[in-house]
Amino acid sequence: MYKPRHAEKTIARLAKNFGAVLVTGARQVGKTTLLKEFGKGTPGLRYVTLDNPLTLNEAVSEGSVFFKQHKPPLIIDEIQYAPGLFPYIKMITDTEKAKGLFFMSGSQQFHMMKNVSESLAGRIGMVTLPSFSLREIQGVTYDKPFLPAGDYFARREENALPLPYDELWTLIQRGTMPALNAEGPAGEDEWNDFYTTYTKTYIERDVRDLAQVGSERQFMQFLIMAAGRTGQLLNLSSIVQDTGISPSTAERWLSILIASNIAYLLRPFSLNISKRMVKTPKLYFSDTALVCFLLGWDNPVPLSRGPMAGALFETFVIGEVIKSYASAGKEAPVFFYRDRDGKEIDLLIVQNGVIHPLEIKKHANPGPADIAAFEVTEKINGYSRGGGGVICACEEPAVLKGGDRAIPVSYL
Repeated sequence: MYKPRHAEKTIARLAKNFGAVLVTGARQVGKTTLLKEFGKGTPGLRYVTLDNPLTLNEAVSEGSVFFKQHKPPLIIDEIQYAPGLFPYIKMITDTEKAKGLFFMSGSQQFHMMKNVSESLAGRIGMVTLPSFSLREIQGVTYDKPFLPAGDYFARREENALPLPYDELWTLIQRGTMPALNAEGPAGEDEWNDFYTTYTKTYIERDVRDLAQVGSERQFMQFLIMAAGRTGQLLNLSSIVQDTGISPSTAERWLSILIASNIAYLLRPFSLNISKRMVKTPKLYFSDTALVCFLLGWDNPVPLSRGPMAGALFETFVIGEVIKSYASAGKEAPVFFYRDRDGKEIDLLIVQNGVIHPLEIKKHANPGPADIAAFEVTEKINGYSRGGGGVICACEEPAVLKGGDRAIPVSYL
């Protein structure tokens, strides 16, 4: 059963402004399904997949002939397998001067994105599709990016659905991949089968192509060590020590995880905007269920009480915030704060010169002590302080102090 995706509106908007639209994202997040569903509402839009060996051979060896056989408007699935098609797409869009000619899906890999930037600059709109958001799983139609300000809470209250604590942890442990949520949360066997295949396919189809991994065992060990550090400051030297790989290999493999949307780095906030990319970002995995699979957490009950609970709750919450922006076709303006005095804030949303500070706590009863560090944001020159709060497992929003609130996960 197809669940509507919030990115559908974004694709429709981009198609009105660009000759081509590219949907990227990790494997199994629903890129193909989304484009096929979009195609149903677009008369004359054809579909072709480069997963078909014969079609791929035609696309790679005879690009000009390919587009005589497959004329736009056209959906091209798995475009990363034939990046040589991009120059032809450029020529066609320039010649026809029409919008919405090509809709493509592909994993965000180095060679593909390089060809996109070189061939289709100014001619292509891009959206990074995440796995299901909580809103999409619950069937909530509200699709604005999360921002704890203005009328956001009033708007969300109109369609927020309850999320009991046990269901929250089932979602964190079972994950948000479409294949596991089409008919409700997956069972343990279905979950295990999915991620066993997913990790094997990911190594064989993506990582080998990008990094020439010599040892599957060694890369899997690296993947497990990285997963165990989700929500922590990036410490590659520690991973190197635990896996026995070289620092350069660790850096290359991490960059592949990021390019494949398996993991991402949350940057520290800096007073100097040009230097926000500082030495120590925080590492997060995009899929909490993948972390659970790699680390052996196959039951949500002990997970919610275990040593990884805080890190996984934080990973899930930040992931939901980022999804709300990604589905809208926007880069999430998110950072974390840490200063030399040891004051920390889990998440900052910085937009239009306004800082919105947020703490993330897995308990359900936040208090003023949880927002004590927020005072540092009031002293940052050039920025004003906006509403913030504590995202937690409470059931209803409540004022903590001033414009800061206890924010239920269900309001993301």
